[in-house]
Amino acid sequence: IDQTWGQVLEYSGKLCDARFSKCCGGVMEEFSACWGDEEHPYLRALPDAPGHSADQTPFCAKADEETLAQVLNSYDRETVDFYRWTVDYGRDEVSELISRKGGVDLGRLISVEVLERGLSGRIVKLKAVGSLRTLILGKELEIRRLLSESHLKSSAFEVSYLGPDGKEMSSSDDWATLRIEGKGWGHGVGLCQIGAAVMASEGYGYKEILEHYYPGSSLV
Repeated sequence: IDQTWGQVLEYSGKLCDARFSKCCGGVMEEFSACWGDEEHPYLRALPDAPGHSADQTPFCAKADEETLAQVLNSYDRETVDFYRWTVDYGRDEVSELISRKGGVDLGRLISVEVLERGLSGRIVKLKAVGSLRTLILGKELEIRRLLSESHLKSSAFEVSYLGPDGKEMSSSDDWATLRIEGKGWGHGVGLCQIGAAVMASEGYGYKEILEHYYPGSSLV
């Protein structure tokens, strides 16, 4: 902090809105997918990889325990599935959860349908169809809060329906389990803390790291 005293990150003469999350899951998200509808040119949906190349391994996918210890508190390091993760809910369990946290009686959950995704794959708008009513959820933080007792790691996920035998089914069938398979930890906008730590461990300087996560910005 002392070594960078007096330096600020700007874009077109204005201070940057320097958002950050724990792990982008491989692709950063743009501002409007998570907050207001305005855009910031330096908060873009880009691969978290060298040269923002989709053909390269993302920085945040390469984190080891030593690197994580530099950026995460001890209790956060208990979460080891930050890059890719899976959550299973029983049908009655997820029906009750969405109804309780949504503040309305949804009835028995029939299906969860994606209405809109951001450029990173994060869900921006989600429809939960129940036997009594339908709920439209969004943006990403509301979706994460309603699909977990605390909050889901991210809204970059796919949904599948499993029968009692664990085999995949259609949402129109009498499924038993809702499976959510996701990517990343947090909203994914701006700097990826785990990715930035990996970049530093690989020898990138702070100016290169800032340019990677806030492209087009400048230090003043």
